[in-house]
Formats: sequence, structure tokens, C-alpha cells
Amino acid sequence: MITTGGTAASRTTDDGAVPVLSAADLVPPTSDDVTVTPVELMAVDSSSMTTRQQFEVVRAVADAFADPEVVGVVVTHGTDTLEETAFLVDLFAADPRPVVFTGAQYPSDHPDSDGPANIAAAAALAADPDNRGRGVLVALGGRVLGARGVFKCSTTDTAAFDTVNAGLPRPLVADSAPVALPSRVDLVALYPGVSPGTIAAAVEQRAAGIVLSATGSGNTHPDITAQVSLAVHRDVVVVVSTRVPFGAVEPTYGGGGGGVDLQRAGAIFSPWLRAPQARMALIALLSAGADRQGVADFFSASSPA
Repeated sequence: MITTGGTAASRTTDDGAVPVLSAADLVPPTSDDVTVTPVELMAVDSSSMTTRQQFEVVRAVADAFADPEVVGVVVTHGTDTLEETAFLVDLFAADPRPVVFTGAQYPSDHPDSDGPANIAAAAALAADPDNRGRGVLVALGGRVLGARGVFKCSTTDTAAFDTVNAGLPRPLVADSAPVALPSRVDLVALYPGVSPGTIAAAVEQRAAGIVLSATGSGNTHPDITAQVSLAVHRDVVVVVSTRVPFGAVEPTYGGGGGGVDLQRAGAIFSPWLRAPQARMALIALLSAGADRQGVADFFSASSPA
């Protein structure tokens, strides 16, 4: 069980809830045939996690599986960015043994503390051989979801996560995480009146990629389309997702800023992975050396047949 902090490890202080419990404090009761080995990787709020720390989680899972006696891995993680880290781990999860991410919505000293029950459920899932080959799972509040397409849907409900599509394929980026520093990818929210300079700023600050959280099925303003074209000509990979929780993202509209225009400008569409996970995919792909065609192939392969 790899712990990273988050609400499950937190107690309430005068400065707000902060992660203070150790990995050993979080070990759940289990059946007699299951032994949980705690590994304290870090103790942070997931909202303050860096991309480099997220890749550390990927490597920690790989290190755990170097032991043939390990039958599964639990990762405790703050819920704010759990969907990104769980998905990142799944991008490299070639080992069939289960990996289960879990966390909590309420601190350990809260009357409705949900961390202990979630961690116990995650340990049982990770120890169950029937979960081999399912990829990374997310287990909170009695729900068990695949990491691909999962997103946080409530700030307070203990069933904190939902999924865009429960049947998404699992193309891998590689068998193991790259050793180089992760590539920088910016996520830009699009809205009426958004400044085209946000795209130009990302390019000038040497982002290797940009993910657009567009409106509707992947639409924006014509001025953004022009900046996307300039970014692509400067070898910045641009991926289009949406701010809408459900439904496919596909180039449908024109008018200068529609999805058809963005695609013609060189942007790649992410049909199902929403912006936070699309960003993690692009980081992983570029860090592993993928070119623009490789990125396009990955997002195409991430859609149900």
C-alpha cells in the first residue's frame, strides 16, 4: 500500500485539514491470508502535487511489482487530482496485477470519515485475483471504476467519482515510465471572450503541448483557431477536449472556431478523455518520445470500437 497523503491521511487543525497520518496508521484490517505492507511515498495534498511527483507514483507501483510475492497494489491519494495520477499509472500498467487507487472525502477525525472503509475495500480488491488484467481501478464510496475516463463528480459525496464511458480501451504508452523529466503540457480553458494570448503565452513559455478544454463538442472562437495553427507550425502538439462531462468530442461545427476548423488547424481530438486526463496522456506520450502521429494514434485507440 503506497501512501501519498490526501484527506484519508489528514486531521483537522487551526490551519485546515492537513495530512499527518503515516502509512502505518492507514493499514486496514484484512483477512488472515492478506498482508498489507505500507510504503510512505509522500505526504501531500493532491492539489499541490507536481507532475514529477505523479511520475514517482508510477515508478513506486513498478517497484512494488518487482517483488513476485506482491499480488496487488493500493495507492492512497487525495481526490482532487486522483483521476490524473490513477490514469497516468494506467498508461504504463503492463503488469496484470491489480492497482487500486482510493482516498477520502472527509478527514480521519471527521464524524463521517470515509477513509478507513475505502482503504479496506481497496485492499480487498487488490488482493482479489479476479481483478487481474482490469488495469488501474478507482474505489471510493462503494463504487469501483476503471481509471480511463474517471472524473471527480462531487466535492462532498462519498461516492466522489463517475466515468465518462465505462468501456474505454486501454492503449499503453510504454511498459515503464520514461526516466527523463516529464514534458510540460499546459491546459487552457476556453470560454466566451477568452484571450488568444493564452495560447501564444503557452507557446512562448515553451510548452511541448497544449490541451484545450473547449466548449460543447470541441468548439471555440476563430481567434483561438488562428493561434492553434501558429502553435502547430511551431511543433507544439495541440489536443482538443471539452468542459462537458459526458458525450463524445468530435469535429462537427465550422464558422471559424468550430471543431472542424480546429482540426484543419492541426489540432488532435480526444474523443473521450476529458481535459485533465488528456493532458496526462499527452505528457506521458511526449515524455516517451511520441511524435504528432503517435499522439493522434493514441487518442484514436482510446475510443471504443
